[in-house]
Amino acid sequence: MSGLGSRYWIEVIEVLRAIIPVYDKVNRVISLGKDEEYRLKGIRGRVRPGNIILDAGSGYGNMSRLALAEAHGDAKVVIYDPLLEMLANVKYYLLGSQGALCSGVFEYMPFREGVFDAVLCGYSLRDSISLKQAIAEMHRVLKTGGRLVIIDLGKPDNRILRGMVSVYLKYFLGIFAYLAAGNSGLKFKTLYGTYVRWPKNSELEYMLKEKFSHIQFDTSMMGGAVIIAAYK
Repeated sequence: MSGLGSRYWIEVIEVLRAIIPVYDKVNRVISLGKDEEYRLKGIRGRVRPGNIILDAGSGYGNMSRLALAEAHGDAKVVIYDPLLEMLANVKYYLLGSQGALCSGVFEYMPFREGVFDAVLCGYSLRDSISLKQAIAEMHRVLKTGGRLVIIDLGKPDNRILRGMVSVYLKYFLGIFAYLAAGNSGLKFKTLYGTYVRWPKNSELEYMLKEKFSHIQFDTSMMGGAVIIAAYK
């Protein structure tokens, strides 16, 4: 079953807790400066004024920030992450009447059925305990016609391309992360373990098609990055 499983998930969560001070800085470096571009590409046209939005696995709320800009400030956002320490770093301007903080996991969301217009997952779905259950929960909390937007690592179906992405994540990522943040950056090497447990691009698309009526599945960086919109 795709997903980290409970034991490895706990290990990953502890690493995420330890890297909070350098989280954004290193993400920018190891994505080769493309993280913000891909977030924008996923959100553009899929978040609208008046929407109720769930930023799932929010981290600092980067997806929320871009979603509010896309909606011209006219949206309500629930910023949702398992780590209270991450939520403590959410910028104050994302809260107030427009936003709320909530802590929990993908697999058991404390929300009513059909409440959100959009669910956003920016570099977070890969850290689910059970990917199938996480997808089912996101489908459940979306309104009919709602959008699930996923920005994440991709795992190419082509064996050669998959090998190239694996080599980058296993060996070069740690070097770049160290140059960006010193010893703290080395903890990002755990990311390779999440990639190993992540399904290939075609497998992920199939899993989404089991629940959603229409999928827009785009790739970049030789298939090593995915920008997905799944419509309920």
